Amino acid sequence: MTQTTPTRAVPRRRGLWRRLRHDYAATPAAALVTLVCGTILVAIAWTLIDWAILRATFDPAAGREACRAAGGACWPVIAARWRVILFGLYPYDEQWRAALACLVVAAVILLSCLPRMWGLGRLAAIWATGTALFYLLMRGGLFGLTPVNEQQWGGLPLTLFVFVATAVIGMPMAIVLALMRRSSLPGIAIPAGLLIDAIRSLPLLSILFTCAIVLPLVLPDFLIGEKLYRVVFGAALFFAAYQAEIIRGGFQAIPRGQEEAAKALGLGWRQRLVRILLPQAFRLALPATINQFVIAFMETALIVVVGFMDLLASANTAFRTGEWTFAHVEVYAFIAAIYFAFVFGLSRYGAFLEARMDAGQQRS
Repeated sequence: MTQTTPTRAVPRRRGLWRRLRHDYAATPAAALVTLVCGTILVAIAWTLIDWAILRATFDPAAGREACRAAGGACWPVIAARWRVILFGLYPYDEQWRAALACLVVAAVILLSCLPRMWGLGRLAAIWATGTALFYLLMRGGLFGLTPVNEQQWGGLPLTLFVFVATAVIGMPMAIVLALMRRSSLPGIAIPAGLLIDAIRSLPLLSILFTCAIVLPLVLPDFLIGEKLYRVVFGAALFFAAYQAEIIRGGFQAIPRGQEEAAKALGLGWRQRLVRILLPQAFRLALPATINQFVIAFMETALIVVVGFMDLLASANTAFRTGEWTFAHVEVYAFIAAIYFAFVFGLSRYGAFLEARMDAGQQRS
């Protein structure tokens, strides 16, 4: 029997070296560009490491003078102001409830990502329970919890609430609008198309302002409701209009013969939609859908315009005291890390779903 292990290792190293040379140094010009870009990236990385770690101040008791003497990042501002950054205007003594509410939302999202939980009944039970727990913790008024008005919600819990509520309300609306727009009945398709195009032609800021300020002037008192819920509905409607077009694009990419074959097999409209059309439409529209979720999360920062303290607005408040006005970069870096963790996790989960769907399609 011949020894094959040593002969396999060498071609792998040579193959990697050839691939690197082919991708980054195939020509003298390409090698020069690679060298210049690599030098710039290394310089940027070293500058960030030197500022954020090597010359940074980590002592929680350090103040302005100690931070300025070190010349690097002043991380004590996070230790001193993290409650304001994460919870905003929420009452100090009740912030443990806001922290638990964030954990509830995180647990609901993680459970919803597990394939074994993808049944309609299981997802409905998870989200109903999570929503009830979140609202009970944040709003209070039961089981001895002090009532906290929605205007006092802020920071990370408010950002998560607006994003999750926008997605949960907006996705079913998007599916309904997409189905209405592709209807063969003009009386259904034309109004749906006009509504979608009208919403997409407006900036989200104007919709939020209308829901928060204008609607109370034209609606009767019993329909006004709390301002936060009107803002969430406006954001969900905006999300639904864009997501409806994404789903409609997924429908259009499905070969027409599949629906005709389903009709020939005697499947009804509901069976064709649930078992054949919608799964394929979502698979084809998955990258754009993940991008839309990322945009919806980022756009939660706009609610500050209508009087709410989201995560970014709370961060702005955290460093506007006299002691920490110089440490705004550190606060923004901390907020950026939170946003990055969420967006990166969402993108990786989207890649997992794409790989899973592709594998399922190959097996079928």
